[in-house]
Parts: sequence; structure tokens; C-alpha cells
Amino acid sequence: MSYEVANLTLAEATRLEPVLHYAICIDADNRPGNHVGDWPEEGKVYPVRLVASKLEGMELVHVLGFQAEAPYYNAFAPHRFAVVAEVFLN
Repeated sequence: MSYEVANLTLAEATRLEPVLHYAICIDADNRPGNHVGDWPEEGKVYPVRLVASKLEGMELVHVLGFQAEAPYYNAFAPHRFAVVAEVFLN
């Protein structure tokens, strides 16, 4: 499984890295026509994982627990979210 593109659960994500981020969706507009799967709601806070994308050349926001198909999976551009909390699980 490639974790950069996987639809991770909260438990899977925290096993990989003991830090959890929460981000608020600030832009839910312009959903791509070929996006199949969950889509965030503007103003709602989500547990997320920040992952550097090798293809995009930027850090993407993966919403934990979301399910989506390729090519997006559960990854969103950083302009759609604002990180509001960082929690270290130790």
C-alpha cells in the first residue's frame, strides 16, 4: 500500500506518524468533474494528514476517513484547508 495515496483511517494514520492535525475547510468550491468520492464541507473541521506530494510538488491535505477513487483519493490542495490544531500522541 502506498500511504501517499491511500484512503487512511485515523488509526492507520496515527500508527505511521504520532501527530494528528485538524484543519477547517475554507474552500469547497470547484469540485473537479472527475472526483469520485467524499468531498469536504466548507466551515467543517476534519482530522487530516499533511503529505508531501511527489507529483504535485507541494504538501497535500489528506482528510482521514474520507474515501475517494484515483487519481485524487482523499487528497486536497492546501488552499482548501487551514490547519487549526496539531496534536502529538505520545
